[in-house]
Amino acid sequence: MSRLVSVLAAAALTALAVAPIASAHQGNPNFRSNIRSVTPAVSGVKLQILNFDDRLELQNTSGKTVVVQGYNREPYARVLGDGTVQVNRRSPAFFLNDDRTGEVKVPASANAKAAPQWQLVDRSGRFQWHDHRIHWMGKGLPPQVKDTGARSKILDWQVPLQVGTAKGAIAGTLFYQPKPGGGAPVGAIAALIAIAALGAGGVAVVRRRRRALVGAAGEAW
Repeated sequence: MSRLVSVLAAAALTALAVAPIASAHQGNPNFRSNIRSVTPAVSGVKLQILNFDDRLELQNTSGKTVVVQGYNREPYARVLGDGTVQVNRRSPAFFLNDDRTGEVKVPASANAKAAPQWQLVDRSGRFQWHDHRIHWMGKGLPPQVKDTGARSKILDWQVPLQVGTAKGAIAGTLFYQPKPGGGAPVGAIAALIAIAALGAGGVAVVRRRRRALVGAAGEAW
């Protein structure tokens, strides 16, 4: 009995601990950001969306330099032909992308018109970054969502980039996508806690009765 209570209590506590993280962690499971096209179409340049609507990942094995532009079309990041990955510390996007809502203080040193200050971050040929252009930045649901149980188009988006000397963009669409089964199982969590509490109370009662019986047996002897 006590083992069952411990298991239930642990499960309830784990669910409570994980649920807020899952809902607050990167990406919103009620949205889907999809890539429609990448131009120029160059073999070895691949893009994908990670965590529903949270991050873009660029993989470059083309042998050419791929530059991702920031919100003012300044150089934000680049993956060189040899796989070197660099970010521009003078780009405002370097700081804005640290927070999903963009509520960060951009230092005066960040200037979209300034010469880039490149910082090495990797040599894998891959670069992941959060981009505010690919997700809903408003609070609450977008006005395009008329039925929360149906898929809805929210917006088309573009992230400009350059491959070698050719300018282009990552083009995509953001959709509202209702989650099957809803969010965190609050009712189930509450039930687990209640079961654990009742079980713990039952164990305490049983133990008290056992002590009483043992005491009574001792007096009889």
